[in-house]
Amino acid sequence: MSERIFIGVAWPYANGPLHLGHVAGCYLAADIFARYHRLKGNQVLMVSGSDSHGTPITVRAEQEGIQPQEVVDRYHAVFLDSWERLGISFDLFTSTGTENHREVAQEIFSSLLSQGYIYTDNMLLAYCPDCRRFLADRYVEGVCPHCGDERARGDQCEKCGRTLDPQELVKPKCTISGTTPEFRESEHFFLKLSAFQEPLLEWVRKQTHWRLNVLNFTRRFLEDGLKDRAISRDLSWGIDLPVEGYEGKRIYVWFEAVIGYLSAAIEWAKNSERPDAWKEFWKDESTRAYYFIGKDNIPFHTIIWPAMLMAYGGLNLPYDVPSNEFLSLEDRKFSTSQNWAVWVPDYLDRYDPDPLRYLLSINMPESGDADFSWSEFVRRNNDELVATYGNLVNRVLSFTYRNFDGQIPTPGSLSEVDRAMIDTSRSTMDSVDDNIAACRFKAAIGQGFSLAQAANRYLDTKAPWRSIKTDRDEAGTTLFIAIQVINCLKMLLYPFMPFSSQQLHGFLGFDGNIEDGVWDFDSLIGAIHPGGSLRSPAPLYTKLDASVADQESQRLGVEVL
Repeated sequence: MSERIFIGVAWPYANGPLHLGHVAGCYLAADIFARYHRLKGNQVLMVSGSDSHGTPITVRAEQEGIQPQEVVDRYHAVFLDSWERLGISFDLFTSTGTENHREVAQEIFSSLLSQGYIYTDNMLLAYCPDCRRFLADRYVEGVCPHCGDERARGDQCEKCGRTLDPQELVKPKCTISGTTPEFRESEHFFLKLSAFQEPLLEWVRKQTHWRLNVLNFTRRFLEDGLKDRAISRDLSWGIDLPVEGYEGKRIYVWFEAVIGYLSAAIEWAKNSERPDAWKEFWKDESTRAYYFIGKDNIPFHTIIWPAMLMAYGGLNLPYDVPSNEFLSLEDRKFSTSQNWAVWVPDYLDRYDPDPLRYLLSINMPESGDADFSWSEFVRRNNDELVATYGNLVNRVLSFTYRNFDGQIPTPGSLSEVDRAMIDTSRSTMDSVDDNIAACRFKAAIGQGFSLAQAANRYLDTKAPWRSIKTDRDEAGTTLFIAIQVINCLKMLLYPFMPFSSQQLHGFLGFDGNIEDGVWDFDSLIGAIHPGGSLRSPAPLYTKLDASVADQESQRLGVEVL
């Protein structure tokens, strides 16, 4: 029976291009999950968009002497291009700058205000005497009071993940002038998070399927006790407060950005000319909602957003929040300010997308931090994509194409070895199925490549290049089984490597989009018919020279020994 799956993916600030840390953090995992569920025949809605109102945008605009909207427009276009070239298959990638989002965010705000979950109070805010203005979150940096990191921001410490307010920072300073700010009172609106302490605790206790890092972080956060949080700021950029008398203030970005998941679904429904279709994903309790994020976003998606949904009422709470840990680069933290990053557009200008998708999948930081290095990229591309999987495909299809007139041979009776290969394929597909469904992507792709290795061993054992000289029927049987396994691998690996899988789909003689098929083992092996026409194959992957690692490391300033 078909299921309905909602996939919300973290909204990147539109203040610069994406780097590999962003992709490994949440976007690739979400895409794998979405592609898998579409193959399963499930209804999928995957949405995200550019965060247009965060202070990183205004900081960048001030640095460049341009308007914030110019920054947003530039990088939103870069995001859309990156998603297309990398194969991240959003159903809608929008922006928090749309009129639709403004209306939905203001409606949520007004509803919570009328119910008493939002109230006004005075608070101390950082004020820069040099800049002569109040400073919102990213305009203040200092030392984290919890972990001691010296570059904690006024909204959150990236190192330990704690949410912060500027007045909590040790040695705070204005990021523009470097001046120590004063703290002055200003009236603002607060979300009554404290009212949801017990409801959230009760809800979280039921989420036994969450990853341990997410569950433990959320529990610790709740055990510390929830404090009401300000949801407005003294800003000129952002969504207006829908309350008279507060024209100089805006809805705080962390409050309105998470509403983007709902507003994007509503926008998608309007674009689909089915304006009520979003309700199927938000009001039908059978729908499962997944939120793919990096670990720095955990409290916003397991505490703050669920509290807002509870307050508003009638909308589905998250089913799962698969949060990844961080990816480092050559054993150093990604740093945009120091240009210590592999930028997605730059990568895609020089290399194919699937090798990157493969490496970030097999090395995905699901349960702990992981590292990207160019030497590992080259090694895995050459040893695993080219020499293991690519070689399997190329030698089977090329040999068959040459020796059987471009057609799939007719099998004879199957030996025990033949049947064992089919059984291994079936069990592998079952295991990959279970792991992707449980958001264990690293394990899933590892099992897929184990099947490729098993298929190579099967070929070495059966040696059709020898048997064809003495027993053509035996060689044909071996190749028929191998092609069935390859068709299975094509589907298993499609969520991870869609471009090469689609190419292989064509080599096997199929027309159309691979996603029009189904995730079903019997259907896959049954689709390989004796006499079916193959197309002339070509290598799926390109072997990289060892010098690539040195060249790319030098681009980063890494000393090559």
